Amino acid sequence: MRQISRVYDILLYAMAFVAGGMLVWLMVSVITSVVMRNIGVQPFAWLFTSSEYALLYMTMLGAPWLVREKGHVHIELVTAALPDGPRRLLSRAVALGCVLVCVILAWKGADLFLTNIERNDYDVRAYFFPRWILTISFPIAFGLMAIEFARFTFGRELMHSGEAGIHE
Repeated sequence: MRQISRVYDILLYAMAFVAGGMLVWLMVSVITSVVMRNIGVQPFAWLFTSSEYALLYMTMLGAPWLVREKGHVHIELVTAALPDGPRRLLSRAVALGCVLVCVILAWKGADLFLTNIERNDYDVRAYFFPRWILTISFPIAFGLMAIEFARFTFGRELMHSGEAGIHE
């Protein structure tokens, strides 16, 4: 079990690392595109398309790690006003709701992915690009987010600290 947990952790951090690399690519591609336009040259078609794809992948690949690190947006106003027992219950209930939403989105994402493969769908903008390469990110990312939210639902650690305000 420890080996599976280790492989899972490596996968989660590798996905976050790739998402960070895509953030760097977004910066480079936008700057390149703006410079090309300013000097009167038409930017490459693949430059814009790759930026769009990077936005999707960056979001999908980084989201499970953000859940683990509690980097997603949530408001502590209500949990800060509750005593310890009800706060723990509410935090676990919210995490369970997040698990359910992520499982549904992973299921629908897998359905979309399989539909794209079955229909042989292509994204036809700059190039013919198999659409399943984009939609495979949905079941993977939402599935991993469901696992991470389940850790807050059933594990020792809570998603909410019960402390309102900024704690950085």
